Amino acid sequence: MEGRPTVDGGPFGSPRRWRASDLIAMSQAFDADLVLTAYRHGVFPMPTGGAMGWYSPMERGILPLDRLRVTRSLRTSARRFEIRIDTAFDAVLAACGDPARPHGWIDGDIRRVYRELHRAGIVHSVEAWTADGELAGGLYGVGIAGLFAGESMFHRPDIGRDASKVALIVLVERLSEGGHRRLLDVQWQTPHLESLGAIEVPRADYLRRLEQALAMPPPEW
Repeated sequence: MEGRPTVDGGPFGSPRRWRASDLIAMSQAFDADLVLTAYRHGVFPMPTGGAMGWYSPMERGILPLDRLRVTRSLRTSARRFEIRIDTAFDAVLAACGDPARPHGWIDGDIRRVYRELHRAGIVHSVEAWTADGELAGGLYGVGIAGLFAGESMFHRPDIGRDASKVALIVLVERLSEGGHRRLLDVQWQTPHLESLGAIEVPRADYLRRLEQALAMPPPEW
């Protein structure tokens, strides 16, 4: 499909008319404005077969902020790291996009657009640093109002055991500030995310939660 993705007319069309699959559209076009439109409509991009795929999973992974599972050993690990926000975004993006990682999907277009969105204060990194000042792990994602859409996370096995999990703890704390029930979107549930408390909700349920989240104030980044 050339140009911007169309599903029965509009940029993504009415969700009632989306196909009954996780992939709802394909496009050659890909820019920051289109990405923001996508997240506001419950859609996210991922390169697919030489084009950009636009996804809205039938069963969406989310991590309810009051369900994060923090073990005693993880709390112990948390003491080993200093958490910083938005101080090393490029390094986090590069680590998450390491081509040696299995199932890699972060290509040059993703890097270009998400760097632009980071400069605009929309994409954020949460970083775990060692006492020696080394980046041990972290995560990044898209923050719009009360939505945080987690994109990817990483840790260095040599120095960063639990580092990405510790970054996630601080992210959940930040999103929980002010008593708001903000939305932490993890796209698809995986066994790893499930072990941390992630659940799946139907697409329609996710879209209702998204509408509520977009009416909330953002956390302090």
